[in-house]
Amino acid sequence: MKKFYLITGLLCSLISSSAFAELKIGFVNAVRVMESAPQVADANKRLEAEFATRQKKLQGSQQELRRLEDRLAKDGAIMSEAENRDLQRDIAAKRRDLRREQDEFREDYNIRRSEELDKLQKRIVEVVQTIAREEAYDFILSDGVVWASGKVDITEKVLGNLKKK
Repeated sequence: MKKFYLITGLLCSLISSSAFAELKIGFVNAVRVMESAPQVADANKRLEAEFATRQKKLQGSQQELRRLEDRLAKDGAIMSEAENRDLQRDIAAKRRDLRREQDEFREDYNIRRSEELDKLQKRIVEVVQTIAREEAYDFILSDGVVWASGKVDITEKVLGNLKKK
């Protein structure tokens, strides 16, 4: 981040005021693009479809665990000591398995989500670069910008091109 400010400062100081007036600078609100791009909804649908079966399996495991815990709470006092102990061991094993399955699910989901976001970010960069070339921008800024005038904000153009797919 400090490098960005340093480079920007050096560029501004090296460019004369007349040359600076000729520069065409644009700004892209990356957060807004990531929130509004139609590809985000598509990626979320793909992820939901991909992980739906595992999600249902996890929910089934949770229900089974609750059923066993309810049985222990309800019938634990009238069970034999061996039955009670076996049921408690079964509950502990299922709880441990469920935690492991949930952790694996979260990890796999996060990996796939990151892959989808990486694809989208590459697409966004391509769109921004295309707009920059077509409209002869000298700079397109994004992160680290505290404020940008509407004159330089090309976020809508980027979103429009992303909607074209």
